[in-house]
Amino acid sequence: MDCSSSRHPEFRYKTEFQSHEPEFDYLKSLEIEEKINQIRWCHTANGAMFLLSTNDKTIKFWKVQEKKIKKVWNMNIELPKSTSNGFVTGSNAPTMSKPHTANGGGIDKHSSSFPWGKISSLRLPMVMTANETSSVARCRRTFAHAHEYHINSISNNSDGETFISADDLRINLWNLENNSQSFNIVDVKPASMEDLTEVITAAEFHPSHCHTLAYSSSKGSIRLLDLRQSALCDSHSKLLQEQEAPGSRSFFTDIISSISDIKFAKGGRHILSRDYMTLKLWDINMDSAPVATFQVHDYLRPKLCDMYENDSIFDKFDCCLSGDGKRVATGSYSNLFRVFGCSEGSSEETTLEATKNPTRRQIQTPPRFPRSPGTLPRVSRRDNSGIDINGSTYDFSTKLLHLAWHPTENSIACAASNSLYMYYA
Repeated sequence: MDCSSSRHPEFRYKTEFQSHEPEFDYLKSLEIEEKINQIRWCHTANGAMFLLSTNDKTIKFWKVQEKKIKKVWNMNIELPKSTSNGFVTGSNAPTMSKPHTANGGGIDKHSSSFPWGKISSLRLPMVMTANETSSVARCRRTFAHAHEYHINSISNNSDGETFISADDLRINLWNLENNSQSFNIVDVKPASMEDLTEVITAAEFHPSHCHTLAYSSSKGSIRLLDLRQSALCDSHSKLLQEQEAPGSRSFFTDIISSISDIKFAKGGRHILSRDYMTLKLWDINMDSAPVATFQVHDYLRPKLCDMYENDSIFDKFDCCLSGDGKRVATGSYSNLFRVFGCSEGSSEETTLEATKNPTRRQIQTPPRFPRSPGTLPRVSRRDNSGIDINGSTYDFSTKLLHLAWHPTENSIACAASNSLYMYYA
């Protein structure tokens, strides 16, 4: 935002710090990895940046600010030549006061000369200067011991004071200034774990209404909650769920319908969800069906058995929306990511590879056919050899799980393997 619209900003390395350390839960004999699950930015204050980071069990609130680096600067002063008796005289002779000792000895504090012996220079006390700056990270608070299961998402509230953390069965509400207690606002744990039918997969606060949040489940549903109704949100204010087509249910239906990520659009009117096969755009005022469905992995339907055997069917892909709400994006295999136009009448559909040459793996899609409003056609199907009709090969060992769109500029960041790629439209 500091740059003109005619040129894009240049991103440079700023700083790094160790967010989490490996831990061990001795009560459960469970090793807790230091791997970070999510990072969320908080409101800035006094020129400092604040962020939340979480691993499977512990959330930390960090403050990152610029601090000046102090360096020692020594000054040497050359003194006038001393006389034969060791005294320095003249108008340039330094003066010094010294209190009288108990026996009356010492030097007169008003004397204009001082016995320096044979020294020819004086090193003054060290002077500290601060010319350079460096980013320093400090952990302000640690929010721990509130989740029995692994934390899958955190989300900041628009009030700038609270945030939520969610695991498979519970959602807790925290205050940034108080890490000693949290409020359990959602609890889907049944009396008997044998009766468990679904788990929480993601949770997100509304971008502007601090009393509204949404969470998704492994059954493909999205529930909207209103904190003004009850402190414990046992019931939802709205349920977004698409009805199954008759005769379409299979062994993999529950697995591929599990939502891995949800995102509110900037205005809060729409919610984007990602399951294994599709992207879906929901209008919170229309709970019967999504307003648009984008096919991402439809070519994998004949290979679901193989994907189940190698656990790839359980991969969790992120989704994101552009700041203007006109495009949505998500990742795929072979370090590919897909961008779809979601504005009315848009036919945009692009597949790019996260490399220095993102268009080298451009996939040709068949012509569009009229379908339900906003729904895009299926991508080219692949046979059992792992090569699609157009001859493009896919590597299922490499996957682009995480990506994010800039909130105001038309740029997107993608994490592929151990590299971060940024692209501008």
